[in-house]
Amino acid sequence: MSPSRRSLLVAGTAGLASLAGNVGDSNADMPAANLARISEEANAALMRGDVDTYRALVPRTQDFTLMSPFGGTPSHETGFTEKTWDGMRQFFRNGTLKQEVVETYAGTDMIVLAVIERAHVEVGGLPAQDWALRVTLVYRREGGEWRLAHRHADPLGHAITLEQSAALGRGA
Repeated sequence: MSPSRRSLLVAGTAGLASLAGNVGDSNADMPAANLARISEEANAALMRGDVDTYRALVPRTQDFTLMSPFGGTPSHETGFTEKTWDGMRQFFRNGTLKQEVVETYAGTDMIVLAVIERAHVEVGGLPAQDWALRVTLVYRREGGEWRLAHRHADPLGHAITLEQSAALGRGA
């Protein structure tokens, strides 16, 4: 592992661990802001196909759920195998990502981030293109560490008509 990559992994892991002490501080937004920054770094790595950095920066709960932007049945942590992660290394390529925080909600042991992820990336063998995903991230504090409990993303960063929405709802 290169020194710069090692530094990123150490810094990211330290960043998540340090959040536990910040919850009781007078600045209640600090853990949410740190989680937003770490989430952006992690998802930018994922868009490059760097699954290892993503996994190091964003630990997930045992009951993690993923509602992907492609629809279908939600995925659960138990279904993520090394084969799944290897597939993700190939699925996302040469991407960049910028994240816009729309809103944050912070409690003692749970933080919700509503964000828009704007990526330019090759996905699933398609040529590089812009993607705008509306994303909800739910983090839960477990044993002094913030872990991702839920991610829901949809590709509706651009408005669609009622008719288009109805067609999607019907599966048409």
